[in-house]
Amino acid sequence: MHSVLRPATSRTTWTRVLHLAIGLWVAAACAMVWPGLEDTSPATLAGLALAPLPLLVLLAAVPVVRRSEGVQARALVLPGDDDVTVEPSRSWSDRARLLAWLVVRVELGVLAGQLTAVTVAAGWSLLGLPSARWPAASVPGWAGLPLALLLVVALVYALAALGGLLAAAARHLLHPSAAERLAAQRARTERLLERTRLAAELHDSIGHALTVTLLQAGAAREVASRDPAFVDGALRAIEDCARQATDDLERVLGLLRDTTRPPVATPTLADLDRLVRSAEAAGAQVELHVTGEVADLPGQLSEEGYRIVQEALTNALRHAGPVPVRLQVEMHGGGLVVDVRNPIPAALPATAGTGSGVPGLQHRAAALGGTVEAGRVDGGWRVAVRLPVPG
Repeated sequence: MHSVLRPATSRTTWTRVLHLAIGLWVAAACAMVWPGLEDTSPATLAGLALAPLPLLVLLAAVPVVRRSEGVQARALVLPGDDDVTVEPSRSWSDRARLLAWLVVRVELGVLAGQLTAVTVAAGWSLLGLPSARWPAASVPGWAGLPLALLLVVALVYALAALGGLLAAAARHLLHPSAAERLAAQRARTERLLERTRLAAELHDSIGHALTVTLLQAGAAREVASRDPAFVDGALRAIEDCARQATDDLERVLGLLRDTTRPPVATPTLADLDRLVRSAEAAGAQVELHVTGEVADLPGQLSEEGYRIVQEALTNALRHAGPVPVRLQVEMHGGGLVVDVRNPIPAALPATAGTGSGVPGLQHRAAALGGTVEAGRVDGGWRVAVRLPVPG
């Protein structure tokens, strides 16, 4: 029963009827200025259907009309359907399909208007009242009321059917072109890649801060009663790491929300000293060697280089603990080379290095056309990253 009544009770049916009514209004406005259309003869009814055609041809040539029609179709004909374009016309093929859509829209509106007029006139006549189209029917009393109501129900279902035809035409004539689908897919891919990059950046930043905090808190607890100065330094290091992690989190969330406020500055290789101090505060003995003007590298390369160094130091602290680390950052052979080495404690399990750290480094390097080598070398662990510098 519900499915039978759905056309009459569906919100979409009536929004489509509204869309048809707008098309009828356009046709009626054109008919008002069309010479000779002054009565209700068949010629006038035919003129009502033909009068809008010159205007529709002109409208189809205007690029922005396609966007307007797409917005209306999404709102009234196919609510929430993303397969209806809202882009302006960019080719003659787009304009041809738009013209076909405008003709279908207006002509279906005219047909809906004529059906409504005929139904109202017939129902009026069945109630024993004369109309301009038909004389009063010879139905005694209120006997014509059920027939009139039946006509109204039939009209509702006829309008719902016309709305269905309108929706089918919208899907066929207002769908995105192949170029628009490709551009939309490319934009979605870029958004996904950007979100993946931001997630990796947040992972590296928060992971580094938590690793340093964990090591500092553990060391401070061990010497809390014997070395208050060390505890004070550990707390300062934890505070600095937490502040940097908060800034990174705020910046990433701001980018995800597309806020208009200026983002927090992203750290670059020019901030290596701060990163080294953070690692040293966690107990590592970092030997830093910088060769070449790495601070003058392009923005994205310098930012990614910083994150790579951060992740490498974090991995060393997480898996090897407070051990000596040799960090070398240099310009070599037209590229940026980051080389991180640290000894491997004897108690380190054989599965160390199988987490997400190295794959994360590989993903970052691959995005810039670089390479990553990671593994055991001379009794220690070595991570070597090479990134090309754009010419």
